[in-house]
Amino acid sequence: MNRTVRLEELLAALLRNGSRLALAAIGLGFALGLIDSRFGTRDLAILPNMRIAAIGIVLFILLPTLRVLLMLLVFIREGDFRLAATAALVLAIILFGLSVGFRQRQVYLPINLRIEGASAEYSIARN
Repeated sequence: MNRTVRLEELLAALLRNGSRLALAAIGLGFALGLIDSRFGTRDLAILPNMRIAAIGIVLFILLPTLRVLLMLLVFIREGDFRLAATAALVLAIILFGLSVGFRQRQVYLPINLRIEGASAEYSIARN
């Protein structure tokens, strides 16, 4: 019982603190983007400060993977190798999916974006 409670507390702390960090990054990115665009929202997505918000979104996406990694480490440390093998298999499947996704060379983006100096132009591709 003590082992289960400890694992649940670690997972809850990871998800809680990771969510707070990701939310703070997204909020900071949007706040800096709004300040940089002089309180307007036109072309907000192409501002350099949106990278901070994108990092927050990536953190939200990575939280479940970090949860599986934490579970793997806890199971190995406690000597429960059957559950550790299961967590390792899940982590391997996640990493395999990421590697296949990143190997894709052709990515269809419906928006054509061209940035020159301080101005930017975009157009939406139509099929």
